[in-house]
Amino acid sequence: MKPADILQAARYWGHRIATAESCTGGMVSAALTDVAGSSDMFERGFVTYSNAAKQEMLGVLPETLAAHGAVSEQVACEMAEGALRHSAADLAVSITGIAGPGGSEFKPEGRVCFGLARRGQPTQVETVEFGAKGRDKVRRAARDHALSLLARALG
Repeated sequence: MKPADILQAARYWGHRIATAESCTGGMVSAALTDVAGSSDMFERGFVTYSNAAKQEMLGVLPETLAAHGAVSEQVACEMAEGALRHSAADLAVSITGIAGPGGSEFKPEGRVCFGLARRGQPTQVETVEFGAKGRDKVRRAARDHALSLLARALG
């Protein structure tokens, strides 16, 4: 589903969207706001690249970051839920990952964690291993995956 179709589905269901992005640096927000008229359904985007930003803007707990690290389903969950709490949106997607280069044995390059929060429903999280395809390709794949999560939630 293209960003325009996601926004049309959000319009149909009356759901406003928020994003909470780390490794994609606002790419999901940009894809949605590239569509003329998106302001009625796109509520806001948070680019929280640093741990401090995740805590200050989204309310991610320092204990969660210390216990699991920024690239974790637990942090993705708190990011998505924080985006809902700090906005008038009904649906929020979050992304935190290691676009590369780099990574470690335990958190390899290309690992990206996603959260999808919806008012009144349990938050869903998942991790996708995109592999060490290079920074640009990992970020684009993460953007596309987040858009597909929004599309499925609205479908």
